[in-house]
Amino acid sequence: MALGQHHPAPHTRRSVLLAGSGVAAATLLAGCGGGAGDGVGPDGRVTINMWHGQTDTGLAAIKRLVARFTRTHPHISVDLSGGVLADSMLQKVTAALASGSYPDIAYIFGSDLAGVARSPQVVDLTDTVHSAPTPWKNYWGPAREAVTINGHVRASPALLDSLAVVCNKKLFREAGVDLPEAGWTWRDFVDVAHRLTDPGRGTFGTGWPGVGDEDTVWRLWPMVWDLGGDVIGADGRSIGFEDSGVRALETVQALARAKSVYIDPKPGTEQMYQVFASGRMGMVVTGPWQLPDIRQAKVDYAVVPLPSYSGKPVTISGPDTWTVFDNGDARSRAARTFVSWLAQPDQDVHWDIEAGSLPLSRRSEDEPAWRKHAAATTGLDVFTKALDSARVRPAHPAYAQVSTALGQAIVAVLLGKSSPAQAMRRCASEAKAALVIPR
Repeated sequence: MALGQHHPAPHTRRSVLLAGSGVAAATLLAGCGGGAGDGVGPDGRVTINMWHGQTDTGLAAIKRLVARFTRTHPHISVDLSGGVLADSMLQKVTAALASGSYPDIAYIFGSDLAGVARSPQVVDLTDTVHSAPTPWKNYWGPAREAVTINGHVRASPALLDSLAVVCNKKLFREAGVDLPEAGWTWRDFVDVAHRLTDPGRGTFGTGWPGVGDEDTVWRLWPMVWDLGGDVIGADGRSIGFEDSGVRALETVQALARAKSVYIDPKPGTEQMYQVFASGRMGMVVTGPWQLPDIRQAKVDYAVVPLPSYSGKPVTISGPDTWTVFDNGDARSRAARTFVSWLAQPDQDVHWDIEAGSLPLSRRSEDEPAWRKHAAATTGLDVFTKALDSARVRPAHPAYAQVSTALGQAIVAVLLGKSSPAQAMRRCASEAKAALVIPR
């Protein structure tokens, strides 16, 4: 929610899987795209317009999948023209819905789905997913939860990931520090980061995005959940992490005070990953999308689960979606057919391997192609196993405002401009203002 720029530009969650923060849109909205006509040609062939949101590797994978789909479904044509890259998709889809000219399928970030799904033009896919060849319950929990709003499936899962810690084994050896193991704690993480930091050599123990965006925020949610907090309070009108958020921010503060964390000042997190790839960072919290670059940089690495406060495994998954829009019965049926086909194991694994996602279902995980890929990629199994303990951000219309408030709090603590308690009080006030607005 996921997930290829040409090298030497580094991969990020947004650039590899989606579009790259700051990358210009490839094309503008197509005026003749969605919302115009029933899409049925004289020969009975139905044309659907898909705003795929991908660039480079992801786009090449989608094109190959579309070609394969067309061979087995000759009555459906998938038009990949029009649309924008995924970072701009929410704005463009919102404008398209207002104008009445929208696509049949769009790549929507999971964190944006709740807002988009308020439109009556978003197709309810509950019946589609429950009648698909792969049983709905066979999908990983995060994949199901990310697309379910008020008991209804409002999109098809498109990408699945998780967070873990990638370690530079060379820096650990040179610092005389043992590699961490499953069950380690955040106190251990802070201690190890400090021991790996060497100002004289310009090495950091770890890194954290420092611009206050979603990349900054979603790394904190596993800490909040592990401490018993939640994103939205039980009353639905306040945040659920005022206390747990302070403690999580105290861990961030400890890293900052020890100067053992590289704070990436630019959107996209590219600089943080460059520091790790260059051998000057001991640990980086990241997802499976980063492994191709780490391997290309010839970093001798290991992957370990996230630390916790409780000793129990916990992580976050940020699934993204294929959202279907209603352009009439013929096009809606064709679009549902295509996204259902994409989610089936054979196609899913093709997409997972090329675009950096994890398998959507356990059936996909059992595919020989995935097992071969996982066996050849150090640490990939750690990310997949982490899905057992992964949670997702809530599909809530006010999530974006809550995230913005928390992002500002994290940055204030990272930069030493605020204490955790002060930052959380400000965050709670700003988030509550968004949550009390009727929606």
